[in-house]
Amino acid sequence: MTILSRSRSQRSEPAPFDIRDHVDGSAAFWGATANVIMQLSLAPVGHGVAESTVHSGSIMRHPVKRTRTTLTYLSVALMGTDADREAYRTAVNGAHRQVRSTADSPVKYNAFDKNLQLWVAACLYWGSVDVMRRLYGPADDDLADTFYDYAHHLGTTLQVPREMWPADRAAFDAYWTEHLQLTSVDATVKAYFDDLLDLKMVDRRLRRPFAGFHRWFTTGLLPQHLRDELGLTWSAADERKLNRLMRTTGTVTARLPRPIRNFPFNVTLIDMRRRHRLGKPLI
Repeated sequence: MTILSRSRSQRSEPAPFDIRDHVDGSAAFWGATANVIMQLSLAPVGHGVAESTVHSGSIMRHPVKRTRTTLTYLSVALMGTDADREAYRTAVNGAHRQVRSTADSPVKYNAFDKNLQLWVAACLYWGSVDVMRRLYGPADDDLADTFYDYAHHLGTTLQVPREMWPADRAAFDAYWTEHLQLTSVDATVKAYFDDLLDLKMVDRRLRRPFAGFHRWFTTGLLPQHLRDELGLTWSAADERKLNRLMRTTGTVTARLPRPIRNFPFNVTLIDMRRRHRLGKPLI
């Protein structure tokens, strides 16, 4: 998703908000792995995924299926109707019922924990704003506030009550700063992250030419605290190079017609509705 830059001087009154104007599929390419790492760096979330016995949803075992599920969740949360969100929430709940810690788990977790789901939603919001700022420049305050309020759907499409979403961007910043300091990476989760960074889930013929680049730009999209936790290095020169690359990408994608910019989110939303209509599994 994207928040396009618009200065205050260019608008005399708030423009109508259509989320389709602010959804950009290129974000899925740039930010996906960094966002997974942020989410899973909160120990109960990380161990919940690393230890999960729901193998059908594992990105390491079924990368295409897992990617489709995640893209569908984002498309439903951001572009779907309330009925779409309710249907997908029910499907997600079915998978989450099986994700609970055991007596052998080093940390306690339950996929129905609303606080853990709020952290996941917060990572998705923070990551999307960071990626789109790099692609298109910062949004003006009015648009940023409008998008932030709309982004509560990232949580409520799970089980996060509307009132749990921080009241405004300042409240979110305080939440983010506090909870980011609670993240850490132990040996179990780090091994999982290394496999993600090195694209161990894809065919070796694709992995070889892309893994190094994938690890590099994902490192750049992580908060410094998590780079330190993972022992990843990032220089000022790396930062300038990544920003130039992403801004060039944004210059190109901003000129594309909206349906192309919305891809693949528009396609996964159509597919979800088709599957729901036919009574097929949604995840």
